[in-house]
Amino acid sequence: MTNDTLTSASRRQSLIAMLSIPVIALAASSFTINTAAYAADNLPRVLVLATGGTIAGQADPRAAGAYKSGQITGEQLVASVPGLDKLASVNAEQISSIGSQDMNDKVWFALAQRIQQAFDKNEADAVVITHGTDTLEETAFFLDNVVKGDKPVVIVGSMRPATAVSADGPGNLYEAFQVAADPRSRGRGVMAVLNDKIQSARSVTKTNTTSVETFMSPNDGPIGYVDTAGGVRFLAQAGAKRTTYALPASDPLPRVEIVYSHANMDAIPIEDAISHGAKGIVLAGVGDGNTSKPALDALEAAAKKGIIVVRATRVRSGFVTRNVEVDDDKNGFVVSEDLNPQKARVLTQLLIASGVTAPAELQKAFTATW
Repeated sequence: MTNDTLTSASRRQSLIAMLSIPVIALAASSFTINTAAYAADNLPRVLVLATGGTIAGQADPRAAGAYKSGQITGEQLVASVPGLDKLASVNAEQISSIGSQDMNDKVWFALAQRIQQAFDKNEADAVVITHGTDTLEETAFFLDNVVKGDKPVVIVGSMRPATAVSADGPGNLYEAFQVAADPRSRGRGVMAVLNDKIQSARSVTKTNTTSVETFMSPNDGPIGYVDTAGGVRFLAQAGAKRTTYALPASDPLPRVEIVYSHANMDAIPIEDAISHGAKGIVLAGVGDGNTSKPALDALEAAAKKGIIVVRATRVRSGFVTRNVEVDDDKNGFVVSEDLNPQKARVLTQLLIASGVTAPAELQKAFTATW
C-alpha cells in the first residue's frame, strides 16, 4: 500500500469488511503503511493499535449531533493525518471497533499481549493506541500496570468524531506520534496525549462530558506539553521504575464492584455486590472516602469475610487518608490514596489476581509512588 490517501471506494470497502468481522478477530488483521523510503530514513517504528471510539466515529446524517463510534479503521485514521510518515515508520492493527463504554477485559488482554509481544520481539519502538474517551483512563492505567519495559505507550482519543467539521482527532493523533517518537518518552509508562497535554496514566481523568479540554490530572497536573510547532516538552525527567503485575493467564479479571455513596445510604448496594460474587468492593465515598454508618457496618462485615474493601472518594481531587473518620486498621480497609474509584477498581482486580489479599500488602501497592 502507498501513502496516498485511500480512495472513497476503498474506504467503503474497508469499512464494509471491517463491520463483517468479529471484534476480537480483527486483532489478526495488520496494515502496513511504511515504505522503503521511510525505512531508509531510520525512523522510529510505531505500532498503532486501534480499538474504535469517537476518534474513529462517523456522524449520523439523519440526526444532528449523533454519530457512531468505531466506524473507521486504524489504517484509515493514520492515512488521514498528513505528516505522520515524517515522524515514524508505521504499522496499524485493529484490535477492536467499539465505543469505549463497551471496553472489556478481553480487549484489555488483547492489547496487553500484543504490546508486550511487539516489545519483546523488537517489532516496534513505541505503541500508539486509539481509544474512546469514556474509559480511556482505565485502559491506560491497566496497561501501565501490566506492560513491562521502558518503551513508550501512548493512548489517544478525541471528543469529536472523525467526520466533524472541527474534529480534534487528527491533531491529537499527530501529537501522540510526536510523543511516541521522542526518545525522552522512554521510561515514563503509559501516557495519554490529548489537546496539547501529556498526562500520566495514574493521574489523568475525564472531567467534562463534551469539551475538548476534558482530560486533566487534578492532583498533579500534566507531565508535559506537545504541539505541532513547538514539539514535545516534558516538565521533569522520567520517574522511578514502575511496579508491574503479571497479566493473568486468561480473562476476565476478578469481580470488583464500585459502590457509590450518597445521602441516606443503606447496606443494600454492598450486600447486592457480595451476593453477586464480588471479590472486592471499592467505595466511592463522600469527602475523604466516608459513608453512612449502615454502609460502613456492611463494609466491615464484608472485610471480615475476606472481601477486599477499598475506600476511594467521589470527589474529583484530593487524597483519601488512612484512619481519618474511619478506623481502617480496625476494619481491615485499604485507602485508595490519589486513585479515583475506577482506577482503584483496576488495581484491586490486578492485586487479587496476583494473590495479594492482606490489607497491609494491598495498602503498600496503593501507596507505592507516594
